[in-house]
Amino acid sequence: MFVVCVEFEIALPHLDEFLLAMRKNAHLSLRDEEGCQQFDICQDQQNPASIFLYEIYDDAAAFKRHKAAPHYHEFNAAIDGMVLKKTVRLFTIISQNGIRQNGISKNG
Repeated sequence: MFVVCVEFEIALPHLDEFLLAMRKNAHLSLRDEEGCQQFDICQDQQNPASIFLYEIYDDAAAFKRHKAAPHYHEFNAAIDGMVLKKTVRLFTIISQNGIRQNGISKNG
């Protein structure tokens, strides 16, 4: 499984508008993209303008298809000017809920 973690710092006056667009993007990703398995939107309890995404895709190709989807481009256009900072990190799941992935031993 392919994991995408995204951190956004949003301009506070645009937070509600950003979250509305993000919820729509997450919904359409899960509904329309076969390879999108999970799309969580999290908000920092101490800094509401800090938004964290946790997305799981079948593989890197599924994430590439996500970035080519019309709703992804619509989302990016909608949030133009709202984002102060964005960081993207890519991971591979090696254990999920105690179950090993990709043949990796429980020692690593």
